[in-house]
Amino acid sequence: MPHDRPKWTVCHRIGAASPPRVLAPQPEGYGEHVNVEVTPLPGIGVRKEFVAGNGRRIGVVSHRDGTTDLIVSKSDDPDACLASLPLTADEAGALANLLGVPQLVAQLAEEQKDLPGISTRQLTIKAASPYDGRTLGDTAIRTRTGVSVVAVMRAGQIHPSPAPDFVFTARDLVVAVGTAEGLDAATKILHQG
Repeated sequence: MPHDRPKWTVCHRIGAASPPRVLAPQPEGYGEHVNVEVTPLPGIGVRKEFVAGNGRRIGVVSHRDGTTDLIVSKSDDPDACLASLPLTADEAGALANLLGVPQLVAQLAEEQKDLPGISTRQLTIKAASPYDGRTLGDTAIRTRTGVSVVAVMRAGQIHPSPAPDFVFTARDLVVAVGTAEGLDAATKILHQG
């Protein structure tokens, strides 16, 4: 079981044999002042982390077996692990959605602040939705409500400008733009058909 892994495997920092490398700059609006370091962990997987404003390193370890750990360093010793939290794939996806979608929605709302009557909203595809396992085109949301689906967040991955053949799955977060009335109607469509 992934939750039974010894914590030292992700808390122990690998020395000069595996120097970290800095990823390319983050997308505009997403932490452009934060460098994400990627460090290979031989026999374990890959650690990706950044230094927070308080000096703590926050990151994830993606294990070779597909599991993930959320890690946080001690503030007085960035090389010592304060916490390591094993996450299932569903938990990692949920955490990514919690962190990613609000940021995207905030960015879109900022861009639309000078457009009166236009709003951005997160809509959830629930397990009981008639569109779980069906395509965006099947919803006819744009035709029926005037609302545009600008992105879908699934398991931590943003799918921008999904095409009509994009297939929804339960727990997808749909980022939509439109009038308040249109967004209310889109929510009803996704939940009830």
